[in-house]
Amino acid sequence: MKLRQDHPIEVAAAKADLSRATGYRIAQDARLPSQKTHPRARRRPDPLESIFDAEVVPLLKEAPGLRPVAIFDEMLRRHPELSPGIRRTLERRIRAWRAVNGAEQDVIFRQVHEPGRLGLSDFTDLSGLGVTIAGQPLAHMLYHFRLPWSGFEHAHVILGGESFVALAEGLQNALWSVGGTPHQHRSDSLSAAFRNLDAEATSDLTRRYDALCAHYRMTPTRNNRGVAHENGAIESAHGHLKAAIRDALLIRGTADFADLVGYRAFIDEIVGRRNAAQGKRIAAERACLQALPARRTTDFEEVIVTVTSTGGFTLRKVFYTVPSRLIGHRLRVRLYDDRLEVFMGGTLMLTLPRGRAQPGGRHDQVVNYHHVIHALRKKPMALLNLVYRDKLSPRPAYRRAFEALVAQLPEKLACRITVELLALAHDRGCERELAEELDRVLDGGLIPDLVALRRMFGPDPADLPTVSVLQVGLDSYDALVATAGMGETA
Repeated sequence: MKLRQDHPIEVAAAKADLSRATGYRIAQDARLPSQKTHPRARRRPDPLESIFDAEVVPLLKEAPGLRPVAIFDEMLRRHPELSPGIRRTLERRIRAWRAVNGAEQDVIFRQVHEPGRLGLSDFTDLSGLGVTIAGQPLAHMLYHFRLPWSGFEHAHVILGGESFVALAEGLQNALWSVGGTPHQHRSDSLSAAFRNLDAEATSDLTRRYDALCAHYRMTPTRNNRGVAHENGAIESAHGHLKAAIRDALLIRGTADFADLVGYRAFIDEIVGRRNAAQGKRIAAERACLQALPARRTTDFEEVIVTVTSTGGFTLRKVFYTVPSRLIGHRLRVRLYDDRLEVFMGGTLMLTLPRGRAQPGGRHDQVVNYHHVIHALRKKPMALLNLVYRDKLSPRPAYRRAFEALVAQLPEKLACRITVELLALAHDRGCERELAEELDRVLDGGLIPDLVALRRMFGPDPADLPTVSVLQVGLDSYDALVATAGMGETA
């Protein structure tokens, strides 16, 4: 058409590489061929014509979150004559209606990260991986820290739920691992830690979190509750890390570990390999981090408890046994995620594994038979209805032995033999070996013979002979000195 302004139709068509006839046709009507065709009319009736505006649209307006498949089922219930084949048509029609009339949706704004500015913390559940410790399922979470600019990661296995103690321990391990602190720290508001807490407890956790960040000169920030994509720089990394752990477990061939230490080393190795791939960027960001303080800060919660006449104390719906000599004393207990450190004054008395209340809120027990066996030997019948009888057995073999003895012997005798078996394991230090022997005896359909087991695992200390040591007179040493002097003179 531009050429037509200066040339006749024949010349303009030739210059535009068109035929003469096409040139005359365009001169008469400049519309494209696609603009000249009329839209094809519907060739079959619209199955949704009578119900979409009258019934479907009101549902979409009243319940914007309603799924198309639910609307489809409802329409089939109201109109049985409708064909099931209209489902895709209905879904497309609903999608098109929402594009025009639907509510506004959240928009994710991608961020530019600066080195050394931000560190992210979050928790993710790993129970679905099927990890076991010595054959027992391990319900656990993973504390995950990440520097978004370089991709540095740190992960720490958490046995309980989200809590300040777990955050403080994992965060400090991460900061000392990377060798510096970012200017800001972002978390997900510790939603699980604050749930069901009163205002005073919530305020206390907030103060402790602020003090933790102040110790490392970080500005604490939190994303809005329930808005996971605000922590997207670590939420997406959860999936990649869990996929790497899952692959490593498949390559390993088993998800069972001998102990928790071995499993934590396994996680550390995976995270270490991922960090090695980002070594140059991590080194560059490390130069932009703030210096670490001179020491770590508190990563535990401290509670005062009193040991009762039951030989222990109850803390957070869990009963813990301690040596009976501590009955009546007030103890200072430091709660970590996986352990309790028990102090009397400034002296560390013992370390206990941390227990958790049962899912239904019922109390649980953490029992060490070494703490109560001496008292139980005086009252063996107390074992029959003992609240923590099942937790008293250090290994399943001892529980099997009690059940077999109760089934075949009077209750009093069965309790006495079971208590003596525990005492034998305590006195002779043969807990594992005795358990293996008990399994062998029970698998053979027999019951334990206490006399034979005592003979097998060493002599009774009461039967050992008394050894009297005669003291040597000091004059004999004088004689030795004199003899040594004569030899030197000679």
